[in-house]
Amino acid sequence: MARAMWKGAIQFGLVTIPIKLYVATESRAGVSFNMLHETDLSRIQMKVFCPVEEEVISRSDTVKGFEYAPGEYVVITDEDLESLPLKTVRSIEIEQFVESSEAETNTRFVKQAYYIEPDKIGRKAFGLLKSVLKDKGLTAICKVVIKDREALAALDPFENTMILSTLYWPDEIRALTELDLDDEEPEIKPAEKAMAEQLIGAMTGAFDPAQYRDEYRTALMEIIESKVEGREVTAAAPAEESSNLIDLMAALEASVKKAKEAREAITPPPTSVADAKAKKAARADAPAAKVAAKSKASTAAADAAAEEAKPARRRKSA
Repeated sequence: MARAMWKGAIQFGLVTIPIKLYVATESRAGVSFNMLHETDLSRIQMKVFCPVEEEVISRSDTVKGFEYAPGEYVVITDEDLESLPLKTVRSIEIEQFVESSEAETNTRFVKQAYYIEPDKIGRKAFGLLKSVLKDKGLTAICKVVIKDREALAALDPFENTMILSTLYWPDEIRALTELDLDDEEPEIKPAEKAMAEQLIGAMTGAFDPAQYRDEYRTALMEIIESKVEGREVTAAAPAEESSNLIDLMAALEASVKKAKEAREAITPPPTSVADAKAKKAARADAPAAKVAAKSKASTAAADAAAEEAKPARRRKSA
């Protein structure tokens, strides 16, 4: 059973909709390793050390502190955080509604996505809000406090619920000016663009996430199992070197050929018109052939039965 990580309400004008938030994703972390002492392979321990008393202390003896001046701290308790004079501490405050297409540009940088579960008392109001957002193609821009931080968020219909996506604040998003980018677009030849479109077309298809696997984790687990069982670790084949893009057209042509071969390997070749007609004729003749065979078998069985029913011929006496 999923466990709610936040409880509060959606504030929609004067309407309050009690809800719970559930983390919509979970990270399948890579294979985890423990830090060991190299000489004896014992697992090392990370301890909380107090440099003033020069001793290891328990985490329960720690408190939150804010450094307001060099070496000077003020302690902030959980009660202090709960008493913050903000409506967003226990509610998702909808600030405005925007066109979803317009919001998409400014909501690309998502921190975390959350599923929303409305309490029974608020399901009608929740459904009403979801329905209007969906019909009008709108996104609700909100603010909410989660884990001691106020976050900007976007609220969108998602299947039979809504999804809350917390966003980065504008000053947290790095400017493109930090990158070494050209001011003008490079000149592209029509033949190069046509070949690139052909390559993209050969690689275009329906996206099915279930087709993808964490191949790195699988390969790493194979190495671990080999070492546990004392088997020799087989080195992977070296990766094929990519083109240096000196001849862009040659690289594109080779890529198109490779993409087509890969698609044909998993997709049966199309049936020609002649083959299709032959298969159709064979299917049409199959019932008649089956009836003829059955009739022939029945006739043979009847002849055999009649032969057995004839009286045996008596041998003449000398």
